[in-house]
Amino acid sequence: MPNFRYKVRDKYGRGSAGIMEGESGDAVALRLKHMGYTPTLIEKAGPGLKKFNSLARVFHRVNSEELIVFTNQLMTLQRAGVPILVSLESISEQSNNHYFKKIIDEISRDIEAGKSFSEAIAKFPGVFSDVYMNMIRSGEAAGILDSILQRLATLLENEQGLAMKIKQATRYPLLVVASIAVAFPMAVMFIIPKFSAIYARFNAGLPLPTRMLLGMHSILSHYWPLAIVGLFIFIMALKYFISTSFGRAIWDGIKLKVPVFGQLNLKISMSRFCRMTSVLSASGIPIINTLEIVKGSVGNKIIADSIEHIIEGISEGEGMTGSMKASGLFPSIVLQMVKIGEETGKIDELLMKVADYYDAQIEHTIANLTVLIEPFLIFIMGMLVLILALAIFLPMWSLISVFRM
Repeated sequence: MPNFRYKVRDKYGRGSAGIMEGESGDAVALRLKHMGYTPTLIEKAGPGLKKFNSLARVFHRVNSEELIVFTNQLMTLQRAGVPILVSLESISEQSNNHYFKKIIDEISRDIEAGKSFSEAIAKFPGVFSDVYMNMIRSGEAAGILDSILQRLATLLENEQGLAMKIKQATRYPLLVVASIAVAFPMAVMFIIPKFSAIYARFNAGLPLPTRMLLGMHSILSHYWPLAIVGLFIFIMALKYFISTSFGRAIWDGIKLKVPVFGQLNLKISMSRFCRMTSVLSASGIPIINTLEIVKGSVGNKIIADSIEHIIEGISEGEGMTGSMKASGLFPSIVLQMVKIGEETGKIDELLMKVADYYDAQIEHTIANLTVLIEPFLIFIMGMLVLILALAIFLPMWSLISVFRM
């Protein structure tokens, strides 16, 4: 159906404008009158955000901070009794993100066309996740949209805070790794060849470490285009492998077993599972639907497969606890809390406590992350320095033997 741009006034004489889909201008005018508005202008308009192609969406993003601000603003306006369309119009005017502003305007137009808020935001999965959309849907059904928005804001703030803490904790290790990644090839390119030229004058045999680094130098200096192409192909092949179900399971399994970060990833996934399950259950979403949503949001296929087994167990009449225990993935504290929650009917409250417990564990791990990673960084740096030292000094010892002869 075509879009029509309109201008209207409400019963208090306040003006507003927007775009609405309709079969004709008369149909749009009739719908606006039913909504309590008096149309002053109706004209045909072009498509809204539908003009954006997939390439445009790559360069336009709505970050977590903007989504949190949107959710908090909408929650405040809903609690104040402001109609949803007026709320969205007000938030759109305050938005500094041109792309997000267009998304909000498109949502408003869909609501004006008769869609619900949850149906309108479902058009933008890159901005509003399945968790967000399903919680909004449950809030609309129960008439508690403001409470649901508050829970969503809290959930988003928790996720953002965790991401910021991890970023801050990994800044130093990443800086060290990046420095090593730059310094070692530079040494291979500019230091080792100078020593090899000196050794070649005396026809001294070069030891294995020196020959290895000279071979690396030859590849980097003469075949660097092929090296770049090879690296690119390797990265793309790895990404494709990870995108497959089999590859994703292997990759996520490695992420749970790697030293230091494995336990951290597991705690983050457990915290996300418990918190999302708690929030969705408290929002009135049935447990099977809740687990289906959480399954796609934990960010790990191994854990997602375990949740799928839990769903199958519940569908066959088993309790959550038995299915979770059979997976062998969930720690005893989670199993105990779920069991008590099933017996008391307060599973959402107990899972939230487990999520808080894991958050405390995550904070402790992140606070000590640098201390835990330092031995590995020192070992890597020590091995690289040892290789360089052997590559430089072993030929010197060979030269000393030549001179003595």
